[in-house]
Amino acid sequence: MKIVIDLSDERPVFTQIINQIKDAVQGGHLAPGTALPSIRQLANDLQLNHNTVAKAYKLLERDAVIETRGYRGTFVHSNAVANSRVDLNEWVGSKLKLVIEEIRRSGATDSEIRIAFKNALKS
Repeated sequence: MKIVIDLSDERPVFTQIINQIKDAVQGGHLAPGTALPSIRQLANDLQLNHNTVAKAYKLLERDAVIETRGYRGTFVHSNAVANSRVDLNEWVGSKLKLVIEEIRRSGATDSEIRIAFKNALKS
């Protein structure tokens, strides 16, 4: 599997990495159990800051597309095919949109919504 970063793409680099790994899993190019390069190795290969690759790996691990097995490395998760179909950001965005539309219908202003959202995140 080869990851190609397009710096002219409006999507963040970590998102491009996530999408390409998920696409490779969906396309059968990365089978469950396949070893992935280390964060440092992939960052060097792509000439990126290792924090960018670490962020992509962290989000992929959160979504159970990949798993880290301590010092043994990072591997494609056994349920990666099913899990890579879920886009948590898209799901969260759609849920927030529905709630915001309902709150606006009640008469709240965008400023009130922002303040309430900020306060809710602090809780």
